[in-house]
Amino acid sequence: MHLSKYLLLAFSALSFSAVASAENETIVSTDTYSWCGDTIFQGPFKAYAVSPYKIQSTYHGRPGYFMPVEQTWERKNDLSAYPKLQTDNKLHQAIYNMGLDEMVNAVEPDTTLRTGKEWAGVWTRDVSYSIILSMAALQPEASMVSLMKKVNTSGQIIQDTGSGGAWPVSTDRMIWVLAAWEIYKVTGDKSWLEKVYPIVVRSLEKDEKSIFSERGLVKGETSFIDWREQSYPKWMQTVDISQSEAMNTNVLYAASLRVAGEMARILKKRKEAEQWTAKAEKLAKIIDETFWMPEKGYYGIYTYGRDSKILNPRAESLGEALAILYDIAPSEKVKTISENVPQTPFGAAIFYPQIADIPNYHNNALWPFVGSYLTLAHAKAGNEQAILEGIGSIFRPAALFATNKENFNLDNGDYFTELNSSNMLWSLAGNLALTQRILFGINFEKDGLLFRPFVPEALAGTRTLADFPYRGARLNITVEGFGSRIKEMYIDGKNVYPEPYISAKRLRKDTDIRIILDSRPIAPMRVNHVPNRKAPLTPVTWIEDGKLRWDPIEYIAEYSVLCDGKEVARTRQTSFDLNAPGEWQVTGINSEGIPSFASEPRSNRQKLIFQFPKEKTTASSGEISYLPSTPIAGFSSNGFAETDSKSEPIDIRINAPEAGEYSVSLRYANGNGPVNTENKCAVRSLILNGEKTGTLVLPQRGVANWDDWGMSNPVRVHLPAGESTLTIRYLPENENMNIGTNHALLDCIIVEKR
Repeated sequence: MHLSKYLLLAFSALSFSAVASAENETIVSTDTYSWCGDTIFQGPFKAYAVSPYKIQSTYHGRPGYFMPVEQTWERKNDLSAYPKLQTDNKLHQAIYNMGLDEMVNAVEPDTTLRTGKEWAGVWTRDVSYSIILSMAALQPEASMVSLMKKVNTSGQIIQDTGSGGAWPVSTDRMIWVLAAWEIYKVTGDKSWLEKVYPIVVRSLEKDEKSIFSERGLVKGETSFIDWREQSYPKWMQTVDISQSEAMNTNVLYAASLRVAGEMARILKKRKEAEQWTAKAEKLAKIIDETFWMPEKGYYGIYTYGRDSKILNPRAESLGEALAILYDIAPSEKVKTISENVPQTPFGAAIFYPQIADIPNYHNNALWPFVGSYLTLAHAKAGNEQAILEGIGSIFRPAALFATNKENFNLDNGDYFTELNSSNMLWSLAGNLALTQRILFGINFEKDGLLFRPFVPEALAGTRTLADFPYRGARLNITVEGFGSRIKEMYIDGKNVYPEPYISAKRLRKDTDIRIILDSRPIAPMRVNHVPNRKAPLTPVTWIEDGKLRWDPIEYIAEYSVLCDGKEVARTRQTSFDLNAPGEWQVTGINSEGIPSFASEPRSNRQKLIFQFPKEKTTASSGEISYLPSTPIAGFSSNGFAETDSKSEPIDIRINAPEAGEYSVSLRYANGNGPVNTENKCAVRSLILNGEKTGTLVLPQRGVANWDDWGMSNPVRVHLPAGESTLTIRYLPENENMNIGTNHALLDCIIVEKR
């Protein structure tokens, strides 16, 4: 194997003795960095293992950033209680030990898992993803305590604070279910299942009444990508996000339904098990039908729009990985996804391509925990080169930054982003998972362990993981050779091949496991290497004189005109004659065929506006402390209605000129919190002539912004000709994450003919 250009430069400029391992062979090399022996090289910088307990780096980050670079990691904690990795590669050993060392730092005095050095407390998604990766095995007690911290007084899973006031704008809380299941698989503790199953049921049943779209998908924000401008077009309000359908959130939801079925079976609830499993399979099928893009070979990131949804064709790494790992993607698509998901020189982007006018955080970034999940998925798909590059993309920043950072910039590999942290829980959990779950192949099953090691040829050798904890036993696991096929497998000296599964019941307190791989070349698979490209800017459109118009965008080859979510024309002009009523959008496409976001929907349909009865101009000051008992401006007629969780239902009579399909939405104000955090999204049920027809989402629009009026989501209804009664009612399933404050001002109802 050849030395990279960076290594050659380093040889000429630096004394290399006592830095790299004797072999100095290149393990991974991309256009941006290389891992050679015990050293990572990136341009003029290098990081190397001084010992298994010390990493030294010469990296210099961006001057003036609030977080100075850490150039040395040295063990701070006693690691004797944790697994001990023995391997010929000292850098690998040191990075694994750094993960353990920072894991110990993350365990708080109350036995919860701290999110990161800069982030105290427990976050549902952060801790859950971390538990699944490796914390269930290494910190089972802290994992249990942390999950129970994320259960509210209603006995439901807490949705973290997020865009527009958390749930139901953000809806990825079901990742908690998968983490709870991982803890059971590790511990075999049936009392744990008995404790968590009712929480799972309550949470699933509430979501079933509130967040499913007409076609059966879960609505809400992309899982963990919770800064709205980082992954959505600027025109999208938080209410628009609440109505989008995110692929990764749907995948983890389908997986959670399956897990609920598994829990129910163990607890002898057979009928419930069948119901959960049936719902899981139905959702998995809809996910595949909705998001799969055969021309690209992977799933799109989310659907978006208003009355008519379109698919954002970006690749999204976490969702692609989860679809593979949880068997939501059909088996025949697993290798296709692995070979086609984009891989930039620094690693897999959160999504691809990037957004041109948005700073680096989720946009234009790699997060190591996401890279770890995708690398696990590549291992399941059998993609040797993708595994190597995936491991390299995690080890590079861990070594150069001498800590497990949360994220880094895909343009230059630096940790300068909008926000970052050292000692990040899900990053260190992913670091540890690469070794435990890929190179040693440890897979937890309901009643035992399944071993599927995958050792790329570049990492061939003998490595041992001693004192690995599992259900009261301590396992000493040795893997020899390379490849993905087991040649021989011994348990306490007895050959058990070809069965790579070990029942938990047959494990002794101290068990030796020796696996010999066949060391035969692995069938090569493709890696979709791509430059780190950015998509065109989003067109800004308006309707004027019977035409849809938009400002020109530089470097656009043509524009696609959409009506009700379907393309009706391609043009190089910046206007289009509207020859029919509908919801209109425009997408710009550059010369490389990369599309922009679609523009904000513009409607030329007939609209009917109905005011609420008994309207007032002064809001109640008793609802929240900073709501003034003073006149409020900006409503459209004589005043507004006010609603909270204790309010009487509000009835309004409307007249439809003809029977047919209509969209119903509310003009509202919610000043109970900021746009980007907290948990006071107002939620109401829409009742038509006594029957519930949908859920109205009224997200926060800014602290004390009671003069800032916006639109709720549209709810599709079938109206008879003539008079009908619409009712705005608070039902139990409308309880938000705050529980105490569920409050908004209502201006009018808008009914639009479809």
